[in-house]
Amino acid sequence: MTHPFKLNAPDDVINKIYSRVKEYPWHEMPDDDGWSYGTNLDYMKEFCDYWINKFNWREQERKINKFNHFKSFVEDINIHFIHEKGSGPSPIPLLISHGWPGSIVEFLEIIDPLAHPEKHDGNIEDAFDVIIPSLPGFGFSDRPSRPIGPRKMAKYFDLLMTNSLGYKSYLAQGGDWGGAISSWLGFEHQACQAIHINILTMRHPEGPKGKEEEEWAKNFEIEQEMENGYRTQQSTKPQTLSYSMMDSPVGVAAWIIEKFNSWSDTVDDDIESIHSKDSLLTNIMIYLITKTFNTASWIYYGRREEGGRILSPEGKRVEVPTAAALFPAELLSWPPRSY
Repeated sequence: MTHPFKLNAPDDVINKIYSRVKEYPWHEMPDDDGWSYGTNLDYMKEFCDYWINKFNWREQERKINKFNHFKSFVEDINIHFIHEKGSGPSPIPLLISHGWPGSIVEFLEIIDPLAHPEKHDGNIEDAFDVIIPSLPGFGFSDRPSRPIGPRKMAKYFDLLMTNSLGYKSYLAQGGDWGGAISSWLGFEHQACQAIHINILTMRHPEGPKGKEEEEWAKNFEIEQEMENGYRTQQSTKPQTLSYSMMDSPVGVAAWIIEKFNSWSDTVDDDIESIHSKDSLLTNIMIYLITKTFNTASWIYYGRREEGGRILSPEGKRVEVPTAAALFPAELLSWPPRSY
């Protein structure tokens, strides 16, 4: 069962969020050292001042609602998704999956160029049917009853594409957890004809172990040492973290902003050289309005229960055509091509 959906957050929910931001006890916060301890205090003060005095959620809501939104009951939960049908005679179905701490907001600027390239100096023959779901437990999709990982989410999304929407084949793109979901789609689901990812979240059991690979593995461990705290918490005790975040919009914002700063190719830690306050806040507000910070973090726990990064103990690989975008500040640096 698929039905149309529109974002329309209740006024009392919005007002409560703003009230909590206004009441935050900044005078109790210790001095920091820029971004080196975590989210920069001066930036958070500036950010929250903008939040309560200039940010307009309703304006952002209208921008999001320009696209066609739906919910579809898939197996046992409702999946929310944007479905923008492409121009031209035969647009290619393209499933785009976000990650954590992201949302559908990440893709708003690329929907129209992908679906209607002729309006952006492109060729109408290159159009896609663009399908962008909220991951289960994220945003406007239902919360699963317990943690699930990217493999299970891939199954939901394949059913969405084939059963709910009736596509016989499709392409999958994803970043962060969306890359893991896309990898599972390409690995296990025949309707997925090709994938595009920007982060290597999955692997086979034994990669090459030459000098180049060993050097990469050594540097990878060093890189992860200072970035692994959030992942350890969310993959082992996500419930504990959720108690504080449920009642602290500033806490949720700080937790998310630090990741957007660390994982973006910023200039001198200037997060707004990449992300505007409005785009950051729109993404954060989706977590707050839907109260899904907790269940969104479950994906880390769910992936651990699914077996971690290994696709197959038998060493099987993704065999469908695969493309990758290698950006300079990704959390997980890419291994050598031989890997």
